[in-house]
Amino acid sequence: MHIGALALVVRDYDEALAFYVGKLGFTLIEDTVQGPDKRWVLVAPPGSAEARLLLAKAATPDQAARIGDQTGGRVFLFLHTDDFQRDHQRMSAQGVRFLDAPRTESYGTVAVFEDLYGNRWDLLQSTA
Repeated sequence: MHIGALALVVRDYDEALAFYVGKLGFTLIEDTVQGPDKRWVLVAPPGSAEARLLLAKAATPDQAARIGDQTGGRVFLFLHTDDFQRDHQRMSAQGVRFLDAPRTESYGTVAVFEDLYGNRWDLLQSTA
């Protein structure tokens, strides 16, 4: 078994794609219209074999209230890299907002960044 996708509540499909594909360099896996205001939009980091993000447009006021804060302000997702410096520099050049300077921890090199909605992510190069 494996986790195939995680739903990430977004305000707008196209603005989310502009960030995840345009700024983070993710690959668009699928974008299928499912109705007048609903699409099945899957993205994944380059090289990701299984895990995907399902960009799910908020359909109710309760869902919209959770955009950008699906985890109560904690880091939500962990983006692993094999070259921290390369990806940190590329993402910074694309305007991705890092909340702190890169730091070395016992488990690797890490820096927290926010997506376009304020969800917190770790960019992480593991020492393992």
